[in-house]
Parts: sequence; C-alpha cells; structure tokens
Amino acid sequence: MAAAADLKFALTEAATQFERDSGQKVRLSFGSSGNFTQQIENGAPFELFLSADEAFVFRLAEAGHTLDRGAQYAIGRLVLFVPERSPLKPDATLEDLRAALTDGRLRRFAIANPEHAPYGRAARSVLRHAGLWTAIEPRLVLGENAAQAMQFAASGASQGGMVPLSLSRAPDIARQGRFVPLPAEWHADEPLRQRMVLLKGAGATARAFHDWLRSPAGRDLLARHGFTRPETSAP
Repeated sequence: MAAAADLKFALTEAATQFERDSGQKVRLSFGSSGNFTQQIENGAPFELFLSADEAFVFRLAEAGHTLDRGAQYAIGRLVLFVPERSPLKPDATLEDLRAALTDGRLRRFAIANPEHAPYGRAARSVLRHAGLWTAIEPRLVLGENAAQAMQFAASGASQGGMVPLSLSRAPDIARQGRFVPLPAEWHADEPLRQRMVLLKGAGATARAFHDWLRSPAGRDLLARHGFTRPETSAP
C-alpha cells in the first residue's frame, strides 16, 4: 500500500486495528504523493494508493492504472509548527513570522517540497497569500515529503515549519513544540482533498483494507488523527 506521508501515524494505527479485526496483514509505504504517482506510472506493484491530493488519483485513473476514480477519505489540515526553544510564536496570522524575517530570528523554515508533495504546495500557497514567499524562499528547508518536513520542524533543525496537523498532534511530536492550524482558505487554490484508489490487480487484502478505511471505524480513526471528514468539510 502506498500512502501519503501525512498518514504515517494514522495509517499505522489503522493497519494494526485492521489486522486485529481481520487477521489480514498489510504492508505500508509512506512518501510523497507525487513520487508514488510516478512510481505507479512506471509499474510499481502497489495495490492501494492513498494520496494527499486527489488530482494524482485522477491522473492515474485517466491513464488506466486504477479500478475507478477512487473515494475521498479526508480533508487534510495545515499547521504552523514551532519547536521548543524556537524564537517564533505559533501565530495563525503569520505576523510574527513576518517580523522574524526582518529582525533576524528566522534562519530556516521547513516545508515539504512543493514539486511533488501536496502539503508543500499548500504551504507555498499560504506563504504567497501572506505575501511572504519571496522573502522566505531562500531560508526554506525542503523535506522530501511531509513527514521529513515535520522532522525538520520538530527537531529544531529549523525555527518552525508548515506541516500536517495529523503529524503535529501525534504525542511524540506534540511534546516537541507547539502548533496552530492555518486557515484553509489561504490555500484554497491548493485544497488538501485526499483520495484513495484501488489499483489494477488489487488483491483481496487491499480491497478489504480499502473497505475498512471507509467504514465508521476507519473514518473515526482518521478523525482522531486530525483529518476532517469529507462530508463535514466546506465544499
């Protein structure tokens, strides 16, 4: 199973619960949705793909790699994460980030690589909306995916970062800093509509796990990890 990096904690827990309930074991690979899309296009033998951007699922469907156009399983949320001992404040208006760019407090700032990671594109959109992109771009530390960006932000390798809520609220990471959700409308041009799809040749276990994730138990688990249910999100 190929899954977007923002699902690292949620899907690991989901797989454990699914295995306990069904006796079937799933193997998970986490990374950037864009990279997985390219791998699937090149013949990688994944059976289920959970993307952080539904556009990648539609791209694979149009190319004939999937069984259908998939199902939306969640809406992702972006946060500003500030590690312990950082001079930055977790400020949803980004005014403190703006000030830190001029007063010397900000040296490095982490986001996922916008070239292939949906959360990186959403972060870039937020920074552009706030008028900060040009000033902050030379100070960016780019994670290969959202999980690596989270590592950069939480470890103190940067003074902060824009990363998934689902990773930020995991207990081991939440203890390393503070975070505040950012307005979804600030990246309305890069919505984090997350979609999963069964790929051609998917076997019984992949199909069962796909169905479990769409069940009330699966949806409740994703909600506990900070994902918004599609039916309760704004259109």
